[in-house]
Formats: sequence, C-alpha cells, structure tokens
Amino acid sequence: MAARANKYAEISQDGGRAQGGRTAQQRSVDDWLPITSSRNAKWWYSAFHNVTAMVGAGVLSLPYAMSELGWGPGIAVLLLSWIITLYTLWQMVEMHEAVPGTRFDRYHELGQHAFGEKLGLWIVVPQQLVVEVGLNIVYMLTAGNSLKKFHEIVCKGRNCKNIKLTHFTMIFASVQFVLSQLPNFDAISTISLAAAIMSICYSTIAWGASLDKGWKSAGDVMKYHPRETTAARKVFGFFEALGAVAFAYAGHNVVLEIQATIPSTPEMPSKKPMWKGVVVAYVIIALHYFPVALVCYWAFGNTVKDNILMTLDKPKWLIATANMMVVLHVVGSYQVYAMPVFDMIEMVLVKKLRFPPGLPVRLVARTAYVAFTMFIAITFPFFGGLLGFFGGFAFAPTTYFLPCIMWLAIHKPKRFSLSWCTNWICIVLGFMLMILSPIGGLWRIIQNAKDYNFYS
Repeated sequence: MAARANKYAEISQDGGRAQGGRTAQQRSVDDWLPITSSRNAKWWYSAFHNVTAMVGAGVLSLPYAMSELGWGPGIAVLLLSWIITLYTLWQMVEMHEAVPGTRFDRYHELGQHAFGEKLGLWIVVPQQLVVEVGLNIVYMLTAGNSLKKFHEIVCKGRNCKNIKLTHFTMIFASVQFVLSQLPNFDAISTISLAAAIMSICYSTIAWGASLDKGWKSAGDVMKYHPRETTAARKVFGFFEALGAVAFAYAGHNVVLEIQATIPSTPEMPSKKPMWKGVVVAYVIIALHYFPVALVCYWAFGNTVKDNILMTLDKPKWLIATANMMVVLHVVGSYQVYAMPVFDMIEMVLVKKLRFPPGLPVRLVARTAYVAFTMFIAITFPFFGGLLGFFGGFAFAPTTYFLPCIMWLAIHKPKRFSLSWCTNWICIVLGFMLMILSPIGGLWRIIQNAKDYNFYS
C-alpha cells in the first residue's frame, strides 16, 4: 500500500502525472481527452448534471414499478433506494480525492486504487460500460417512443401517415450523431441544463395530469393489488420492479467524471462544491420521484403502462408537450452518459493503439458508438424489460454496493462500527438486487418478444 500511495502521490491536481513526470505529449493527450480537458465547472454544474443523469427514463417507469410492488413495499423500496444511493453518492464524492494530491477522475481509476491496477479495471470497467451503454440504448428507445406518441397525439383525427417506431428512433439518433462531436462536459453544459429543466417539467406534467385524472374519476374503483395473476408471474413482476427502481437511481456511474470538471485546491477541495450540487440535485429528485410514483399509481392503479406518458392522453396538448420535453431531456442525458464512454474509447485508441489525437479519431469512434446504440434500441425495443434487466444487472453494483466495497477497502473502518455495519447492509441489499431484478427483466423481455415483429 505504501508503494501504491507513493505512486499516487506523484499525481497532480490536473489528474495526470506531475509536470516533471509527464512528457509534453502525455499532457497534450490528457488535455484532449473529454474528462480531463477542462476544470472550470461550478457547484451548480454538479447540480444540473446530476439531475440530468438521474431523472430520466427511470422516473417514467416508477408508477409501473409501484403496480408490481403494491403500496407498502413500493413506498419502502423507493424511500430505501433514495437513502442508500444518497449515502453511496456521498462516499464517491469523498473518495474522489481519497489520497492527498490525487484526483480519481474516472470510476475505474478509483477502482484501481481500491482493488489494484488490473483487478480494479476488470471489476469496474465492464459494469460501468454496461450501465452507460445500456442507458444510452434505453434513451434511444425512450426518445423514439415519445416522438411516436407526440406524432399520434398531434395526428389523431387527421389523415397522417403512420411512421414506425424504428424511424422515430433513427430521427433521434441523427441528432446524437451531431452532438456526439462536442468535446467534453463543459461543451454540453448548456444542453445538460436544458435537459434538467425538461426533466423537471415533464415529471411535473406527469403527476399533475394524473392528479387531475384521479380527482375526476374519484368514484371509479381502482385496483391496487399486484397486476400479475399467478404466483410465479407476481414474483417475476416483483423482481422486475426492483430493477426499474434501481434504474431510476443511476447517476453514480458518472459522478466522478462530473466532479473531475470542478477545480480543486487544498483550501477548497472539489468535494465541497460537488456535494453542495449533489444535495440540491437529490432534493429535486425527491420532489419529483415520489409524486410521480405515488400520484400516478393512485390515479391509474395496476392499469398504468411501463411509461406513464404512454398511459396519459388528456389534455392532448399537455401530453404532447410532455413527450416532446422527454425527447429534449434525453438529448442531454444521452450525452452525459456517453461522454465517459467516449473518454474510454478515445483513451484506448490514443494511449494503447497509438492513434494520433484529433478529429478523425473522434469522428469515427463516436459515430460508430451512436450507430451501435441505435441498432440495439431498434432491435430490442422492450422499455420495461430493459429497465428491469439493466437496473439489476449493472446499476445495482455500481450504485448500491460497489462504492461501499471501495470505501471498506480504502478507509478500513473498525469492524462492527456504524460505518462498517452500514456499508455491509448496503452491500447485502445491493447484491440481492443484482441477483433478483435481472431475472424479472429478462422474463418481461421474453414475454414481450413472443408477439413482437422485429423492425416493425
């Protein structure tokens, strides 16, 4: 550990080796890579980047998750997830500079410090890639569904041509082909801010329109028991719902990369403004997650669809607006989650394969990535099942218990102390989530695939 600490002590505040330990070429590469190219962000950048990263496709599925869980378990899972993920997010913010004079700007760099150079990469990188690539695939599908819903609402009663979901997904992808060429987080800050505002707006519309519908149909008898009929289907549905909730709390996978954009000095370490932004973001998240989940479930019961905006249809102009807001939001969210992937791809191409840093590398690599996520989205457009599968398979480790394991490895709290016990509780709960929820998500995908015509 002492040798490793000495090695990391050589790292400077800019995320690379100190000036004496790096060549001009190495410094120029670090200045070109998306994550380490700029450190001018303020605390409010942290706030809206985290809102953009977290409030997204997941919030739209929370009423559906409630219909699988029921009132009691649903509220408990939502509240427990909010508390656990806030705690693990605090841990990651603290560990960003766990070694004095060192900044772990990427999730895998912190993993390497906690588990070793090679093992850290193998533990963190596959899981982080599954999360970020999975989110980008789901965002492609979310945007396609929302564009299709917008088109259906606007064209209802008119003689409009029917457009396939595949084509709407390709329309959204065409926008991402252009935006993916923006170099770093600072360059997408305006897009991310607009995305955060859109997420707040459409979440408010979702629960506001549901509240209005619920009051108007107060005399109707709503069914709040689990939507599935057989015992086996109820169990699978319960597992799927756990994954959907986990999916809704997915911002941890980019938190270190967001914090890397904030300047840091011994007097004002980056964790102070970063945590301020996280607290603001989590207050905003609570003010939208809980109303959407509870009010929309109250209004529709177990008839709610896996995307609440697909359930609502009145007032037409408001629901059409909300769906377009979703599209604008995922335009920014896609970029927030794609940027660390771009950083990994470009780091391998430039540092390992020795391609010269520049526009050709960025153009080819990022265009190929957007095309890949578009292809997967139009091939497997199963919104609810994808949320459940990805939510448990990768989101649970990187969000619920991997930060706790790294905290134990780095800080080594005393056995049976409050910190030790808290972390082990989170690890056990997160591990159970990782095992159970992909089963439900995969079951849902299989059920939906039976009657699906591919590329229809």
